[in-house]
Amino acid sequence: MKNRLNPYHSAAKLMAEVTRLEAEIAGAGLERGLIHLVKTRASQINGCAYCINLHTAEALAEGETPQRLFLLDAWREAPLYSHRERAALAWTEAVTLVAQTHVPDEVFNEVRAYFDEADLVRLTLVVGMINVWNRIAISFRAMPAAKAERPAA
Repeated sequence: MKNRLNPYHSAAKLMAEVTRLEAEIAGAGLERGLIHLVKTRASQINGCAYCINLHTAEALAEGETPQRLFLLDAWREAPLYSHRERAALAWTEAVTLVAQTHVPDEVFNEVRAYFDEADLVRLTLVVGMINVWNRIAISFRAMPAAKAERPAA
């Protein structure tokens, strides 16, 4: 695949605003590690190779363990995540798949046990923003900077 267009060139002012809003949300007070998990999980659901690559690399650089990233797609079966992280991941999935889930009350009640109202708004904005980025990257075929070689056998 090749890039369809570069949105930063085609709509520079709007993309600058999206980038500014992203920075504002990311700096609003949620834990960086939690944000990385949420962004990676939503990107997995959406199938965004660019964002999965970007956010797993950032998470690793900031101290996340490879094992927790490897098992993120199966977080319900993996004992590596806190109750707060589990609630955030369930919320991430429900909000990302909103057309299918309509964000059930049981998911809301679970996340409210671990997030106050302000943090729940912040979390929802993180989920919303990564879904925006996923849609931009997928629509315009942003390619991850990944090596194609495989390790020697």
